[in-house]
Amino acid sequence: MARTPFLLDDGVVFLNHGSFGACPEPVFAEYQGWQRELEREPVAFLARRLNGLLEDVRAQLGAFVGADPEGLVLLPNATAGVNVAARSLELRPGDEVLSTDHEYGAMRFVWHDACERADATWVEQPVGIPAGDIVEEVWSGVTPRTRVLFLSHITSPTAIRFPVEELCRRAREAGILSVVDGAHGPGQLDLDLEELGADVYTGNCHKWLCAPKGSGFLWARSELRDLLRPHVIGWGAPSERFAERHASHGTVDPAAYLAVPAAIAFHREHLAPARADCHALLAEFLPLLGTPVAASFEQMASVELPSCDPADVRRRLWQEHRIEVVAEEWNGRPLLRVSVQVYNKREDLQTLAQALTEALGQSPRGTVPTR
Repeated sequence: MARTPFLLDDGVVFLNHGSFGACPEPVFAEYQGWQRELEREPVAFLARRLNGLLEDVRAQLGAFVGADPEGLVLLPNATAGVNVAARSLELRPGDEVLSTDHEYGAMRFVWHDACERADATWVEQPVGIPAGDIVEEVWSGVTPRTRVLFLSHITSPTAIRFPVEELCRRAREAGILSVVDGAHGPGQLDLDLEELGADVYTGNCHKWLCAPKGSGFLWARSELRDLLRPHVIGWGAPSERFAERHASHGTVDPAAYLAVPAAIAFHREHLAPARADCHALLAEFLPLLGTPVAASFEQMASVELPSCDPADVRRRLWQEHRIEVVAEEWNGRPLLRVSVQVYNKREDLQTLAQALTEALGQSPRGTVPTR
């Protein structure tokens, strides 16, 4: 894989792109350029130009993710988007929100709060690993009281790509609202949100699209837009346009949003052509790291480790080898989650495999490939 101009510390083996992403130099320069332009004439920039600039960002992002820009809202991150959905869908007493035990912890808090305020119930359906028939495992949790289906497109702890298209289709036929947490989707998957079928899809641009931190979005199908209340009530509140109602957050730095088109261009030139190579490198090394939890993954995957304290493993990998990777307990099982992005080299995975053997105090699982 070709080296690309990222700002990462050369002294760190960075295999944790999935947590916060990483911004390449040309995109970061675009971001800083917008900040400087704003500060040269704040009134002209924020009061006269910004609305038009953001319209252009929504148009380019909409084309990239296959979404009508009129249904696309720019937000700081996917967490903000899930908050919009959970606080707007007006759960009733006795309703159930069906999800799985693979969801990101902060999103559980969001829905627990929404359910508590409405006297509704959060239902966490177990989905086993190694992953089997995910559709049937999830759907077995549906009851006549199920009002919302909430799923990750790619799960955070287990890095499994969920078959959200089929699950959203079933939900639509059953009269259940579907909300998809696409935190890891944009940039790692080819998206067509109009075809995917979710009622609401939230995504991050700062992860696999490599935009600056503080850039994300929410998309909603047209029938649902009038139900969704803005994340922040601002000057756009009286507007009849969905995107405009959600666009005014008071005085904030919009530079991260404005750099999204540069991230899209960078992705098309450098990242999209390397996705298959990243996947192949990850697939080659996974069996040497542990037991893969799923056969279907993209540029991020999890393996189950032998019995250990994953927090101690993560600490040792960082302190002794300067390897940045996720190791944590999930449902009582120690998992290691590895991300591979275009800047990673074969040597990074070799270093991880050898260091992990030391951290676990075990013999190597196999010969570390060196070609």
